[in-house]
Amino acid sequence: MKHYVGLDVSQKETSVCVVDDAGTVVFEGKAKSEPGALTILIRKRAPFAERIGFETGAMASWLWHELKRVGLPVVCIDARHANAALSVRMNKSDQNDARGLAELVRIGWYREVRVKSEVSQTIRSILVARARLVGIRRDLENQVRSMLKEYGLLFSRAIGSRFRQHARELLVEDHVLRPLHLG
Repeated sequence: MKHYVGLDVSQKETSVCVVDDAGTVVFEGKAKSEPGALTILIRKRAPFAERIGFETGAMASWLWHELKRVGLPVVCIDARHANAALSVRMNKSDQNDARGLAELVRIGWYREVRVKSEVSQTIRSILVARARLVGIRRDLENQVRSMLKEYGLLFSRAIGSRFRQHARELLVEDHVLRPLHLG
């Protein structure tokens, strides 16, 4: 007998539904949204798991890698596709969503999302964080430039330490903006 598992993942708890190959619900319950707890529950309640499906989301990549690492047959389902399929259900609940996801993986009517490798995710995270920090620095420097212009204090293009040094030089000891301490 094959089992198909649907996981409706939220930050603290995950609703779990296990159906057999005829579509009969074998188990419905919840577990902590943590790979160890989910693995224990799945191995106990769905020992013949053919596919385990959950939607893309903030925790999806982490769960996919961790559950794959312990040998579970996980698939990450495109959230928009799953939402379209699940939106026809009468009662919207985590339990019903888990049941719907189990049905989707049972009948094979889902669009699987390719999960990036952990190395690729790490590189992307670092690049995104760097771009955000550069943007924040630029915004702050532009804000300071704007404030200095209001007092007629102009200077040429500079960034980083050169920018801070030039701003300090422009703000003499008794200047009204000196308390900002640009250093």
